[in-house]
Amino acid sequence: MRLLLALCLLATLAPAQEKWVYLDNGQVRLGINLSAGACIGWFSHSHSSDNLLNAYDVGRYVQQSYYGDPDGSDWNGKPWRYNPVQGGSWRNEPAQLLESRETKDELYAKTTPRHWATGKLLPEVTLEQWLRLEGGLARLRFKMAYTGEKTHRPYHQELPALFVKPALDTLVFVGKDASLQRQQPGFPNEIITLGPEPWIAWVNAKDSGLGLHLPHVKEATTYRVRNGNAGDCSYLAPLQTFALKPGLIFEYEVTLAIGTVEQLRSVFRKLGPPK
Repeated sequence: MRLLLALCLLATLAPAQEKWVYLDNGQVRLGINLSAGACIGWFSHSHSSDNLLNAYDVGRYVQQSYYGDPDGSDWNGKPWRYNPVQGGSWRNEPAQLLESRETKDELYAKTTPRHWATGKLLPEVTLEQWLRLEGGLARLRFKMAYTGEKTHRPYHQELPALFVKPALDTLVFVGKDASLQRQQPGFPNEIITLGPEPWIAWVNAKDSGLGLHLPHVKEATTYRVRNGNAGDCSYLAPLQTFALKPGLIFEYEVTLAIGTVEQLRSVFRKLGPPK
């Protein structure tokens, strides 16, 4: 599955002209690309040009992505499986945006995803998101509805997929023994188990970067690709294991924040359950 492979291939098709919309509350700025399934591709301090996220192709971004059974599909020579992706396909074919609303306080979008390997639109899957800013935090709520007839086997699901710029190369989290862990993952994927504090951060050499609060999971998958080109990436995804089955509706919320490890840890300790 895509969790075990890099999304760092050069896209073979040029994306359509991009259309971005933003929230900016004077502290942080959050942006989505309506031309890529309304995926989140920008997060920075307010009015800053230093975007911490990675939007290299439609498989990057902060976005919803789910997995089902092998279906005979092929991703650039690799056997693949049922895989609705909010941004679109590996050939940079964008997903279908069904609806979007922008207010000064919230960005909403509803999307029909594409199969990552085949590029086929998957109308049996509907993806929704509600995004808002609270002080220096970005609160991200996601919803997936599956109305297909097939019951798939359980798989690890990315909740959500998160790609950041490669300068953020050190992963920081609190381990099972409650100690602060720092590591630089390689490739392929590594699974990490979270301790009593449900957050993970990607930081730079100055110990500053982007953190993700993920109260709905106990483990995550992560990798880095370092080939010295534009395809370099740092990736993580909170994981839960469940099956896509008829009538399934799944919702969750995560929170993004910017700062040093000390600042992120302090902020995330104060967060309660998702609203």
